[in-house]
Amino acid sequence: MKRFWIALVIAVSATLFMVYQNGAFAEKPKEAAAPEAQKEVLKAGESKAEPASASDVVTAQIDTTSLSNGGTITVTGTAPAGKPVYIEVWADKRVRASRFDADVDKDTGKRPYVLYMTYDIPAYYKIFIPKDQKENFEKNKKEGKKWSFSKALKETGADAVYSAPAKTKIDRYQATLMGSIIGSRGDLLPAMEEKENKKRSMQLVKARFRNLDKVMAPEVEINPDGAYKAVIKIREGLAPGKYSIVAAVDKNTRSQAVTFENNISFPNVYLGNAGTSLNIFGPFLLTLAIAIFGVLMGAGGGFIMNPLLVSLWPLPHTIVAGTVMPTVLFSQGSGIYNYSKIKFISWKLGVSIGLAMVVGGFIGPKLTEMITLEQFKFVFGWILIILAVLMFWQTTPGYLAKNKKEQAILKEFKKKAEEAAKSKNAA
Repeated sequence: MKRFWIALVIAVSATLFMVYQNGAFAEKPKEAAAPEAQKEVLKAGESKAEPASASDVVTAQIDTTSLSNGGTITVTGTAPAGKPVYIEVWADKRVRASRFDADVDKDTGKRPYVLYMTYDIPAYYKIFIPKDQKENFEKNKKEGKKWSFSKALKETGADAVYSAPAKTKIDRYQATLMGSIIGSRGDLLPAMEEKENKKRSMQLVKARFRNLDKVMAPEVEINPDGAYKAVIKIREGLAPGKYSIVAAVDKNTRSQAVTFENNISFPNVYLGNAGTSLNIFGPFLLTLAIAIFGVLMGAGGGFIMNPLLVSLWPLPHTIVAGTVMPTVLFSQGSGIYNYSKIKFISWKLGVSIGLAMVVGGFIGPKLTEMITLEQFKFVFGWILIILAVLMFWQTTPGYLAKNKKEQAILKEFKKKAEEAAKSKNAA
């Protein structure tokens, strides 16, 4: 019973420490200076070509300026009659996004091996398009994982108003085949031209949000006189803070930005590097159950937590992989203490394996940057299947009968466990 309470205290302390490190309870840091694209949008009325008359002006109003962990906002306004209206919505908070381009180039037939990375993608970004573009939207959505954001923008006409992420600072690295295998980013390449940067920003938006319906929706109703209306749903679990809304008919005719606040409160916490909010009790209780089972199996629970965290919560696989590492440290620490007391640890073997893990610990994080969520799930899934089949085969009567050495080991473990239990009861 005493060990249970010690383990519980360690788990609670670890959780609170990670929440504190993430900044959920800390004073809100000042937002980084907005990229040039956001500065340009915030000056929405200062277009390159001044409107000729009041009929050429786009206006935007919202019915509320505050939400509590998501909700709905109704956007209304006027635009030039006969013109399509598009609404851009984005969060002030920024997150990291990366894409490793290893696809064969159609012109050269070679693989570029270029890593694109930015820290300036809005934590939330979405373009709401006219409802009469629903057919084009659905056509692009049906392409599944092969959907292209640039293609969807072009076919719906939204490419003319795509602005907020367009000029984010993007770094690109020239990698090599061998370098990508060992997780090297490669050499930093010169900055891209504006047109190329915009194209790559669309790819990074896709890499960040993954699904087309998370970055585009046909929700804008437009009347013949130019009046429009859109009911925008801000889902739960998004970033807190200020969001901006701009209505536009083209790159030069845009409304002034209107803003609203999305507020969250405990037990919901914001994970800055993941760009999402979640109820902290869910992962805590899940991890508590997995830690008990994982330490029982001598695995720490990381191999179970990774796929569950990715599947149950909207967390990037790179963040999950990195976050699980320190959590496993706490469960492994208490596990090492208890296993050492009952003398179940072979330190020679453990140190040898540990040295290999040190090397893998340098390669793994870099390699994670270069794979997609689908690749992560595919590889992880097959590893779990192979391990499961191997472990199941080793428990079959035929295998145990042939492997007398393993039987002896199992008997020795059982004997030590019984001795440990007797000594505990005697104490």
